[in-house]
Amino acid sequence: MNGIALPENGELMQTVPSGGRRLTPAVLAGRELAFEKERTVSRKELAQTAREAEKALSLRPGLRLVLHELVGSWGEQDFEGKLLVWPSNDYLVARTGLSERTVRYAVSQLVELQLVSSKDSANGKRFAIRDRAGEIVDAFGFDLTPLYARRGEFTAEIERQKLARDAQGRLFDQITICRRATEEALSALAEHFPGVVTADLIEALDELRERTPRRGSMRPIERLVGEWLEIRRLAEKRYYESANGGNSCRHKETNNDSPSESCTKVDEGVGSAERPVSLTLGLVLDACPALSMYPRPIRSENDLIDAGKHLRSMLSAHPSAWREAVEAIGPVRAAGAVALVLQLYEDDQAAGTNRIRNPGGYFRAMVRMVAEGRVDLQTEIIALRKRRLC
Repeated sequence: MNGIALPENGELMQTVPSGGRRLTPAVLAGRELAFEKERTVSRKELAQTAREAEKALSLRPGLRLVLHELVGSWGEQDFEGKLLVWPSNDYLVARTGLSERTVRYAVSQLVELQLVSSKDSANGKRFAIRDRAGEIVDAFGFDLTPLYARRGEFTAEIERQKLARDAQGRLFDQITICRRATEEALSALAEHFPGVVTADLIEALDELRERTPRRGSMRPIERLVGEWLEIRRLAEKRYYESANGGNSCRHKETNNDSPSESCTKVDEGVGSAERPVSLTLGLVLDACPALSMYPRPIRSENDLIDAGKHLRSMLSAHPSAWREAVEAIGPVRAAGAVALVLQLYEDDQAAGTNRIRNPGGYFRAMVRMVAEGRVDLQTEIIALRKRRLC
């Protein structure tokens, strides 16, 4: 039997809920949704509305598949302004490839989301009702009217999401600009003012990088943008003050010499290449975080020397290697060589490259090359510091 016969006049039979489906406020609200009765709905319009609902509500894949099949089951029948479909669970399972349990869950979620409403028969089955002529005049199953009735809501939500993504994109652009500017300022400090301590800024920069989500995330990042602006301000301020000799104001011109004399003239008795270059504490601490293995704080050159003497054992270098280094290049540079080799060894182990297999021998070779002038210790440490900023 294809359906339930109606009286000769073709009047619809009264239908009542079976009570088998859980009743919630969302279910009742979905039944109240309707659109203009005189409006003609096409299958193309309904499919477009379903796609907009999927985007607006960020439906999970299972719900999208089931909704797509429900919409595809509609044959543009007009049941007094109701968009009724009655596919069985077996049909939905075969079409979607989902399990029956997943299909049942998806259907219940679509009802809760007020995208479809249920029209249950007395026995819970889904089927069409035909008159004596075989024409379908009513059905038990699902009503897609709520989906189409909310089309304006979905369009507005998609537009709101687009505006939100655009605004979020501009915030991420701001973060990118601040990050690049901060890295540029720190790189310039390392190159031109290696004695300036920037460990605090580098640490804050690394911490901000870890807390900043990937581009495309919709997590609130307004506060992070403020922190990025602040670290950029601090880095550029430190570079500016270093360039001005620690002054935050413009230099007052006090040069009364003749304009014909070069402002870059130097003492003719000492060439620039012959000037001694000091190894600053701030440079070593910034470039070599491995010094943190020393149990006491390093606040002076004497502390650095003690740290070098103590950490020499981490390189498996003999005590005589330390004594020879002090005699060859001085205690401060010997400590700097220990810090440099220790940091290179730690980085090598972390990367798994195993290029430094004998750190003690590497330390002796480093000291020998520094003493012979083949390696400039400060240049090597500056290069190490730059690599950490990249």
